[in-house]
Amino acid sequence: MAGLLSNLRNTLIVSFILAIVVVVGYMQHHGGADQIFWQAVFRWLHTLAGILWIGLLYYFNFVQIRKMPEVPAELKPGISKYIAPEALFWFRWAAAVTVLMGAMLAWNRGYIVDALALGLTSGNPQHTFIGMGMWLGIVMFLNVWLFIWPNQKVALGIVEGDADAKAKAGKTAMLFSRINTLLSVPMLVTMTMNQTIFG
Repeated sequence: MAGLLSNLRNTLIVSFILAIVVVVGYMQHHGGADQIFWQAVFRWLHTLAGILWIGLLYYFNFVQIRKMPEVPAELKPGISKYIAPEALFWFRWAAAVTVLMGAMLAWNRGYIVDALALGLTSGNPQHTFIGMGMWLGIVMFLNVWLFIWPNQKVALGIVEGDADAKAKAGKTAMLFSRINTLLSVPMLVTMTMNQTIFG
């Protein structure tokens, strides 16, 4: 067991195999892979990717950004060369999968246009609320790919830049990360309460 758990890849493979067994069990219990079944699959993948994305967002903001000034100078390269680039890889791709699975779920449920229009096309408050969450998620996704990641590449030295450019890029990335932290709480309200309140 220690051999399995000491290797993240193997742990995840077994975890996904177990998850797929459960998904197949749901499919058999439900009676097939119809539209409702795929909604459940998309919701699961949307939630899984979202936990990874927002978990890393909170790690950066609650831990790394706050504690970096206290890290001795000789230890900072360990974070900037090894930990941050790896975390940012998972962060940006989790953002992409979260938005993609959310869009697929909204499309499968038939409300993607009404939600993106904030309920103006349907007059349905459910579309207004989930649409607000979708737009907050889209803005956060765009912040990741258009502002946080490009600036982090400079700040971390993945892309060339002098000391001033690195400092400016680091501050810009931090500010957009804080914007995402600010937007994440209301976004999560819409994502968690909408299904319960409206069904």
